Amino acid sequence: LTLVDLPGMAKVAVGDQPQDIESQIKDMSLHYIRNPNAIILAVTSANTDLANSDALQLAQTVDPYGNRTVGVLTKLDLMDPGTDASQMLQNCIIPLRRGYIGVVNRGQQDINSDLSIREGLQKELQFFQRHPIYGRDRSLQDKCGTPHLAKTLNTILMHHIRDCLPELKNRITHMMTDVQSELDALGTTPHAATSKSHLGGTLLNLLSKFATNFANVIDGRGGMVGGGSGGGNSSSHGGSGTHHPKTTTTTTAAAADVDD
Repeated sequence: LTLVDLPGMAKVAVGDQPQDIESQIKDMSLHYIRNPNAIILAVTSANTDLANSDALQLAQTVDPYGNRTVGVLTKLDLMDPGTDASQMLQNCIIPLRRGYIGVVNRGQQDINSDLSIREGLQKELQFFQRHPIYGRDRSLQDKCGTPHLAKTLNTILMHHIRDCLPELKNRITHMMTDVQSELDALGTTPHAATSKSHLGGTLLNLLSKFATNFANVIDGRGGMVGGGSGGGNSSSHGGSGTHHPKTTTTTTAAAADVDD
């Protein structure tokens, strides 16, 4: 599972940023989220109106039914007193097939005070456990916290592998069959070694095929010399009693000389 952290949608160029910064970020984001195998994490602040989410708007352009979009609500600890994100977490406002998960990240003050990630996760857990809504509503407990987000992504990854594995196995099997056919057409074996005995046997096989095709052409029963697995090989079993024994004896002796 590869995580690509995309920048937020900037509206106004700041400093030395290009004037088309918004379109550049949008094009870059679309480049990644257009991939049908990509899971979109649409990150939105919980203390803003969900209908104004740039991330959800962009995700809907490539995933209109929300089949591969996971809504991530941040800053739940910064919501106004008396408000909560329970309706959003319960998928009631803008429904997504994979729903929403709320997280509380480290703030700037936590970063300045060198609060570790482990301590930040513990602080997040305490926030949800002590909250009067998130800590008491059992339907929300599996929708809150970074560990639940990681577990959800891991589950999505396993399901994706399970769904893609049969097709991938078939593709590999077909590729192996094609390669084996090419190897057979070249007259080599997949386990051919580089020793003199194996090289001599391979040369003998090639010379025998050439002699057979050549004899078929002489007899007027073959197409082109070196016809491979075409009509030459199949017709050689019909029997041309005069040419085949002599030609085979000659090539066998030649191969034996090379092997020596």
